[in-house]
Amino acid sequence: MDAETQKNHLKAYGVTYWTLERELKVKWLLNYRGGSFLLPDAEIIQRECQIRGVSFEVISNSQVEKILKDIASPSVNQEAVVLEKAPKIAVYTPNGKQPWDDAVTMVLTYAEIPYETIYDEEVLNDELLLYDWLHLHHEDFTGQYGKFYRTYRSAAWYIEEKNNAEALANKLGYSKVSEEKLAVALKIRDYVVGGGFMFAMCSATDSFDIALSAEGVDICEPMFDGDASDPGYQSKIDYSPTFAFKDFTLERSPNVYEFSSIDMTQKRKIPKTTDYFSLMEYSAKWDPIPTMLTQNHTALVKGFMGQTTSFTREEIKSNVLVMGENRTNGEAKYIHGIKGKGFFTFYGGHDPEDYTHRVGDPKTELDLHPTSPGYRLILNNVLFPAAKKKKQKT
Repeated sequence: MDAETQKNHLKAYGVTYWTLERELKVKWLLNYRGGSFLLPDAEIIQRECQIRGVSFEVISNSQVEKILKDIASPSVNQEAVVLEKAPKIAVYTPNGKQPWDDAVTMVLTYAEIPYETIYDEEVLNDELLLYDWLHLHHEDFTGQYGKFYRTYRSAAWYIEEKNNAEALANKLGYSKVSEEKLAVALKIRDYVVGGGFMFAMCSATDSFDIALSAEGVDICEPMFDGDASDPGYQSKIDYSPTFAFKDFTLERSPNVYEFSSIDMTQKRKIPKTTDYFSLMEYSAKWDPIPTMLTQNHTALVKGFMGQTTSFTREEIKSNVLVMGENRTNGEAKYIHGIKGKGFFTFYGGHDPEDYTHRVGDPKTELDLHPTSPGYRLILNNVLFPAAKKKKQKT
């Protein structure tokens, strides 16, 4: 999985997942040649690699023993983690969304990793319990319809999405979309606290935390929910229930395409040509989880924009790991934390290979980006729940 010898990093994750589906164990060699996968030597696996265009090497048992012995050395920042079971994957997304509307569904499809789609009704019916891993599509959990009001309020798609959201909320017994979305956010919170893994990108990251912080507070203006927001609602925000963010200020104006001060999009002063973020390095033996989540063939990854591009460092809780950052710009791009028995990862931006993705832009062709470091970070998260849980060192 290094830069020099792997022709298709993304499909390599798909082959690994395919191997796990056949109840074969895999070793993930953290920090070894870009985070390589050690698979059983079987003709069907070799053939699958060839079909999918994935580069591989066949090695002898003695070579395997030497590699694992070298990795086990205390002086080497590497580790071999056993992957045991193909995680069952759910993507939270509304009906009718195209796969290219979302980077995660796009890369899962490209890597040939199976997933199921669920939405509000399934979440409220506790169907999340059927899954090991949940991705949140670019959702707005605050009930403000993505803050698209100023630019798109007359567009047919915006009107249709608003009508559909209101009809669904009414069907599920809620008078407002904001109340229904809060109920969904609380179910997702419970799923994570109970041991689930949640991965979110773009606006699903900050809008999720904002919804949790505003429980019982009306932060929506009349064009969103038909009545006025609570006076002085900023002072009523409670940061304690949030997963990742604290001390943020909400954007009051419905005409501003922004939820809060969490997002760095409007505060960034960095040209596209120098827009990169760096991945942190962790101890593979002592901190295997962040090490897994940052496996890559480069430590420097191209930046990319989104409604929520990146996160203000000062507004991230102290118990949340910043795994990718642009230090000169004072922003975090890729963060991870623990909530109860579960885990969450937030990744800023919309599409790692489409710098300024806009409504109506053509989809990204991942055949043109088979070695994308930005997309690898997504797939690290997909495989993470497959890892055998180790007892914590004390």
